[in-house]
Amino acid sequence: MVLCRLIELIIKSVGDCRWFLSYFYAMRGSELREMAMKYRGLIAGLVVFCAGNALPAAESGYLAPRTEQGAPDLQGTWSIATQTNLERAERFNGELVISEEEAILIEARVQARNEASNQPSDPDREAPDAGRNVGGYNTFWMDPGDRLAVVRGEIRTSILVDPADGRLPYSEQGLANYASAMRQRNSYDGPEARPLGERCVVGFGSTGGPPKLPVLYNNLTQIVQTETHVLLMAEMNHDARIIRLNAEFQANSQYPWMGDSVGYYEGDSLIVETTNFHPQQSLRSSLEHRFYGSQQMKVTERFTRVADDVIRYQFTVDDPENYTQTWSGELPMDRTEDQVFEYACHEGNYALPGILAGARTADAEGNNYAPTDPGR
Repeated sequence: MVLCRLIELIIKSVGDCRWFLSYFYAMRGSELREMAMKYRGLIAGLVVFCAGNALPAAESGYLAPRTEQGAPDLQGTWSIATQTNLERAERFNGELVISEEEAILIEARVQARNEASNQPSDPDREAPDAGRNVGGYNTFWMDPGDRLAVVRGEIRTSILVDPADGRLPYSEQGLANYASAMRQRNSYDGPEARPLGERCVVGFGSTGGPPKLPVLYNNLTQIVQTETHVLLMAEMNHDARIIRLNAEFQANSQYPWMGDSVGYYEGDSLIVETTNFHPQQSLRSSLEHRFYGSQQMKVTERFTRVADDVIRYQFTVDDPENYTQTWSGELPMDRTEDQVFEYACHEGNYALPGILAGARTADAEGNNYAPTDPGR
């Protein structure tokens, strides 16, 4: 029965071959491990087959649909979930692109880890040590993506493509600013010191952008276009970024959340320029996607529909206050039929008074307090 299911998956998954092989490698149980050894020749052949057939079709020659106004039609719901991080990990030795075989093994490890994490908790387990973080959601509630990003048919090891080493080009001052912001993030002196996502002011990390980066869950973005505006609504915290088309930046900016965005169409692409960010939004931090930006940081984004089900998302950050050069990244936005769920969080989040009350109690007792530090 298991073998029949695997053959069925092969037939269904010619366009999703990496998923099938990741599933095969991540299998658990003695029967499946024996089968993996018995059919190792089949697995090896599928790796070769997938390397030539599983990547997205060539983008050249694709004609993007148009709106009633003649603009490239970007409307719909799109996901930016991916296992590819903003910066390139050292284990990739500076390489931006890896092989299909390497990707299959990485994704299989992620799948196996998620399956292990999603096992039921032992009701007879001992209580954790006093003061230790007891954790939050299990894997059931998380959806950061299970695949590495594919751009132009290449499997990417980082969202960053410039600088070539895939690392953020911080200046000394930029590193100092980042370190200071991270220290404040670990402070419990008052509500303003806590992360914006925890306060439900805007989404965690940089999910609403710009630039748009993946988070732990709620990675969908709904795009709506009119003749004069484009709406980018992130699922996380229902952050709505309204882009004024063919307009100028506001003369007396109020430094809104997610900045002041203006845009225009250039061929098959939507170009968006954003600056004048809210001062409390300088630190963006979620998962392994972390960076620091000034209020005057300028982010230029390009949304290009390269297939019926893919928008290529590109961005460049220009912030001389914190970086020695501009830095750029790109990742796919994959079309999905999934629903955008309500993110019913607001600034009256009832958990916040409890977090701060715990901090004040710890202060009175002379204890070190770090309830949201995963390492404690």
